[in-house]
Amino acid sequence: MKRVYNFSAGPAVLPEEVLREAANEMLDYKGCGMSVMEMSHRSKAFAEIIETAEQDLRDLMGIPDNYKVLFLQGGASQQFAMIPMNLMKNKVADYIVTGQWAKKAAAEASKYGKVNKIASSEDKTFSYIPDCSDLPVDEDADYVYICENNTIYGTKFKELPNTKGKTLVADVSSCFLSEPVDVTKYGLIYGGVQKNVGPAGVVIAIIREDLITEDVLSGTPTMLTYKTHADAGSLYNTPPAYGIYICGKVFKWLKKMGGLEVMKERNEKKAKLLYDYLDQGKLFKGTVEKKDRSLMNVPFVTGSDELDAKFVKEAKEAGLENLKGHRTVGGMRASIYNAMPYEGVEALVAFMKKFEEENL
Repeated sequence: MKRVYNFSAGPAVLPEEVLREAANEMLDYKGCGMSVMEMSHRSKAFAEIIETAEQDLRDLMGIPDNYKVLFLQGGASQQFAMIPMNLMKNKVADYIVTGQWAKKAAAEASKYGKVNKIASSEDKTFSYIPDCSDLPVDEDADYVYICENNTIYGTKFKELPNTKGKTLVADVSSCFLSEPVDVTKYGLIYGGVQKNVGPAGVVIAIIREDLITEDVLSGTPTMLTYKTHADAGSLYNTPPAYGIYICGKVFKWLKKMGGLEVMKERNEKKAKLLYDYLDQGKLFKGTVEKKDRSLMNVPFVTGSDELDAKFVKEAKEAGLENLKGHRTVGGMRASIYNAMPYEGVEALVAFMKKFEEENL
């Protein structure tokens, strides 16, 4: 068996230890004679899986008791509608647009009320995070929305915006569990798990209880009401059970590794290795302002479409997979999530050096 170094932005690399554990339990989960894929979501065995997963996530993030943890479906993209449906009481919301996903979220929210784009970095192809220290926050805004780490463009909010007392809502899909976070600074923090936590099919939403009400926009479907899922402990309908099971294993792995402080140190070390090379190399260049660089997603270019394509092809042949940049940006992108080992980034940098020598 040959494992490649998988730099995909999502679905993405998972800890090998977790995959092996899941493989060992595939046919028989803890002596119950069936796979987690086959068991009832109402069973005692699955109740233990989802309850343990929630508790481990609470431990890792220090989630206060007045926040609900919901395991949902529909991906982060369904939250683009679910958030305004549940939170837009005044039918006004402020959005900070720093990439493709925040832009899509704002467009979706505009179907339900007035959306103010109070800051944007679109003028420079989303290559930086705008100054959010003194924003024109609308007095009537129900919330201020950000995408905290921009998977496509490789930027990250290093400081949260000054929302002037308004509820902060954040999509953290591609930086989920990569570093410690103060949950109390957010009203709602959510992410699709397929980048840094588990397999595609689960989105985790962490919501302050006072935001979970029956007072939602008229016509909101039962399935798109947070209260439905909060009241049912994420078991209103059949949840993405196997995905939740894998997420739970990843939470255990993160605890075993030492928690989010340790993950941050590991991630900083990996990112430094790659960014340091990009800063001193002659062929490859990073595309993001240094102060706003993501630890998770690192886009870079050679300046030549032909060379970029050649690099991606030859990297794949060398066992370095999924380095092609997003179609809206081009170039290359290395996603170096929690489960990417340091050796993977070392292998990438070594290959980049070799490629530079051969193509300059």
